[in-house]
Amino acid sequence: MKAEDAAADDSALVLFSAGQDSTTCLAYALDRFHRVETLGFEYGQRHSVELECRPRVREAIAALRSGWAARLGEDHMVTLEALGQISDTALTRATTIEMEENGLPNTFVPGRNLVFLTFAAALAYRRGIRHIIGGMCETDFSGYPDCRDDSIKAMQVALNLGMDKRFVLHTPLMWLDKAQTWRLAQSIGGPRLVDVIVEDTHTCYMGERGQRHEWGYGCGECPACKLRADGFARFRRGDAPVGGV
Repeated sequence: MKAEDAAADDSALVLFSAGQDSTTCLAYALDRFHRVETLGFEYGQRHSVELECRPRVREAIAALRSGWAARLGEDHMVTLEALGQISDTALTRATTIEMEENGLPNTFVPGRNLVFLTFAAALAYRRGIRHIIGGMCETDFSGYPDCRDDSIKAMQVALNLGMDKRFVLHTPLMWLDKAQTWRLAQSIGGPRLVDVIVEDTHTCYMGERGQRHEWGYGCGECPACKLRADGFARFRRGDAPVGGV
């Protein structure tokens, strides 16, 4: 095997928003790969406070386990203002979160994950990285079609054909509910990682960081907060079955 191929096989790029899911994915990657880089996106999101949380979460994660600081490489940011401009959604506009006639919540940003993965693959191409890791999940989720396993598999085929590479898209949370995601974090980084997720990560769609709950900061009412809170409660009760990844 060529040296560059070996390096590509032992490196990963994590789509990292500093939310619960992407932070768990970052720990998952650091536990498995020799070199891990992170990628974030600014697209006019209503909860742009997550961008302020990213450096703090990266620093806290790096300090959790011996060797993780050495494995954690560069952080990259991509600005996608056009995505926010054409997305008339509750994630990119100050509007009430509600269900639409098509059965999807108006927090769905059409094409968001597809665009994210395309830019991630373009960056991975230049950085010599084969493995791309995202927190997409179709177990506990809001019904977003670009979070489904079929969508991710189709994107892997399209990216590999379009770039003539052999990227591997990893979605370690795809078949886990939120309680199992909390348990996965604990199994990787112990109680300290759970504490980092509670104290430093951001999930709330409203961008609320003023109110502290036992599961972290947020409004407590938006769909993202409710999923996170319910999962944490079940995790603490021990209701989360062991999920394989």
